Amino acid sequence: MPARIAIFGGSFNPPGVHHRLLAEKLARRFDEVRVIPCGPRPDKEITNSIPPVFRAALADITFGGLHRVAVDLFDLENNTFTRNCDLQTRYEPRGEVWHVVGADLIAGGAKGRSPIQRTWKNGRKLWQGARFAVFTRPGCTLDPADLPPHHELITIDAPGSSTDVRTRLGRSEPVGTMVTPRAHACIERYGLYRAPVPGTWSPGSLAGAGFLLCADLKNPKAAALAKRLRANAAKHADPRFILTIGGDGAMLRGIREHWRRRLPFFGINAGHLGFLMNRSDEITRADFPPRDVIFRLLPMLYLEFEDERGRVTTDYGFNDAWVERATSQSAWLEVTVNGVRRIPKLVSDGALVATAAGSTAYARSMGASPLLADTPAWLLVGSNVLEPANWKSALLSTDTTVEVRSLDPKKRPITAFVDGIAKGPVHALRARISRAAAVELVFLSSHDMAEKIAAIQFNGAAEQPVSSVPSVASVSPVPARP
Repeated sequence: MPARIAIFGGSFNPPGVHHRLLAEKLARRFDEVRVIPCGPRPDKEITNSIPPVFRAALADITFGGLHRVAVDLFDLENNTFTRNCDLQTRYEPRGEVWHVVGADLIAGGAKGRSPIQRTWKNGRKLWQGARFAVFTRPGCTLDPADLPPHHELITIDAPGSSTDVRTRLGRSEPVGTMVTPRAHACIERYGLYRAPVPGTWSPGSLAGAGFLLCADLKNPKAAALAKRLRANAAKHADPRFILTIGGDGAMLRGIREHWRRRLPFFGINAGHLGFLMNRSDEITRADFPPRDVIFRLLPMLYLEFEDERGRVTTDYGFNDAWVERATSQSAWLEVTVNGVRRIPKLVSDGALVATAAGSTAYARSMGASPLLADTPAWLLVGSNVLEPANWKSALLSTDTTVEVRSLDPKKRPITAFVDGIAKGPVHALRARISRAAAVELVFLSSHDMAEKIAAIQFNGAAEQPVSSVPSVASVSPVPARP
């Protein structure tokens, strides 16, 4: 028999306990439940009330870990609203599709007047041919004649609505019982649904929290630190953060493997510079997990790779992505920014895009100036550029889309990489800051990333300040909380 797939779409703005309970119930009746937070909807302007990256995080947090339940972020990532008829086409090759709807959407179905029949794209065709999982609550009045031809009824005793949650938050009223604990922590941390523009950093604490340990055990220093702190790790309890011990490479591996858990990453440096890590000499077993920390929400890259047949694959990166020549021949590349051809012919060894957090890595070695991790910008950098003369890099705004395309893929092939991982031969790379993927990094309150960046820009030279006023380079700017 084909797999039964429940398509559970909605704004989930924010997702509540009632949504999670319904997903749990669906998972007991269907082989697979696909939760799909929608992008901007013409009939619901409230879907734009907070940036999509927060809605994506809250969805992952709320539904993560549920058996047979997966969250699909394509609408949030692509800023789209996929109609149910298109979701039917998308998922039906995988099994028997069931659309999850509330009883209010089928009211009037007997007379052809239900919202599904009147307002959905291809609604009347779906009504007759598609399958619907109709959920009701106790006390709901439902006329059996209104039910679609192919349906299952699901009763759920879980009051609540996203509108009520937003209203209460707007009034600074408690919502702790209406959303999951981790979702509540995220909402509180970044001031969601309260401030016009949510923050991207927040002071907080990890004291008493269990953690998932990810250590580079090939590194003797990392192995020793892991052994010292292992007793604090959560073996059976639900972890509240991910402890990464090693260098920045270890952090990138941890992020690649675990970012969809939406747990904060706390790094301890056992490598070289460790821009993404905290200093090991500031960590003591007695005071770990630390009490005074700063949470920083940092964006990821959304990447598309086009092969010789025009097929496109996607990926995410935290630090950087690049294309480079695959032979002894220089690469000939065309660079397009927001649809405008900015460099008709870039003759170089390759080109790289990097987030602000990743600007201290490969981008810096190519000659670009590093950025503070929370700078609202990212970089495009050329590698050993011959033409155009004197061009090295460009600073990009967060809403920019970049395409780097080979002008002569047969004679001058290029290959792609994401955070140091090879992606193979490509004809083009497209990149932008992701709308759905972001990572929380946690730093000790005493951590000073600006000082690390100043040290590498000034070759590590440091002297006593000439006055009691601290220098600009030595102070990490902390934006005002809304």
